Amino acid sequence: MKVLMVTDVALPRVNGVSTAIATYRNGLGTHGIKTRLIAPRYGNEPCESDTTRLSGWRVPFDPEDRLVLPARLRRAAIDAARDADLIHIHTPFAAHYAGLAAARRFNPPVVATYHTLFEEYLHLYASALPERAMRASARTVSRAQCNTLSASIVPSQAMAQRLREYGIRTPIHVVPTGVPVEQFAVVDRAECRARFRACHDIPLERPVALFVGRAAHEKNIEYLIEALGYAHASAPDLLLLIAGDGPAISHLQRQAQRFGHADSIRFIGYLDRAAQLPECYAAADFFVFASRTETQGLVLIEAMASGLPVVALAAMGTCDLLESRRGALVPADDVEAFGAAMAHLANHDKQRHRLGNEARLLAAEWSDRALTARLAALYRHILAEHRMTVRALTAAGDAGCA
Repeated sequence: MKVLMVTDVALPRVNGVSTAIATYRNGLGTHGIKTRLIAPRYGNEPCESDTTRLSGWRVPFDPEDRLVLPARLRRAAIDAARDADLIHIHTPFAAHYAGLAAARRFNPPVVATYHTLFEEYLHLYASALPERAMRASARTVSRAQCNTLSASIVPSQAMAQRLREYGIRTPIHVVPTGVPVEQFAVVDRAECRARFRACHDIPLERPVALFVGRAAHEKNIEYLIEALGYAHASAPDLLLLIAGDGPAISHLQRQAQRFGHADSIRFIGYLDRAAQLPECYAAADFFVFASRTETQGLVLIEAMASGLPVVALAAMGTCDLLESRRGALVPADDVEAFGAAMAHLANHDKQRHRLGNEARLLAAEWSDRALTARLAALYRHILAEHRMTVRALTAAGDAGCA
């Protein structure tokens, strides 16, 4: 089976969508599925024989991203779709319409993964426009896009429910993105912890709360910085380590200064996923996450696979992972309560150890192997249904001609 994937973003641009695409592609081959990817060119990606990279322009106010000319993306998708059994769209911008154009030309089934809840994001980046109008526009566009597909794929039950509320009539399938848990289960945690902390001048005995992710407004990192102040009331040495970069980084650095956290927050930028990120997880004592708009929250699973307990808000896509409370403290959405939970873990070694063991077991249930197998099975199901529909339409046409 051959699947064409089309996207407006991919590695080495780091975000959840890029990570999900890479995870899918790494595992689908073991299920007899060949993938081809059409994605922007960033200039520092490795050469890949099964990937078509297209030149574009840096996006204004977000230089990490690239804007590919829609006509160029459409031509590439049509050319690559000639022998595709199924088209999988990963972003709702130019890639969405390029994938649909290719599907119209050759008539394979076309699916899209709804990775991002744009209703909750747009007003953060267009604050001059009315929030209600922006939300309504996002719902309208999402409904129109999803209703043109053979099926939509979402990573959580909360996302499926939200799309049904939009009035989407086509099938919606819940398939979370898996995580390569073995990559984050370091063999010698103590050695990795010591090496990473020495490299970043962090004392071994200092408690560390870690956030990993894009430094963007929707990640609600401001909440973590404010919560740290409450945590310091009973855990004054607690350090907040922020691994990531993005459009909000300067704002966050200013906020840290304003709150008097210059010595209690460390911004260390993006880390290499294979070489540096597992050691970073090993160097921390627990993980913190306050986004209210995640469709899944892959970094939570990565942290848990590393044996880190989690302090997080259960909102939208993170609810599926956090509902059991295994490996996690889930405070009310109140910054003081969140800070108290941070302080509690910083001060209680035994509970951190117990929750860390629970977290590792829970993460294994969200492995890339298990969930990529579900995606492969869904591809085959959708393709079989599509072929049955085509045969039925052909037979009806032939009967009408007779």
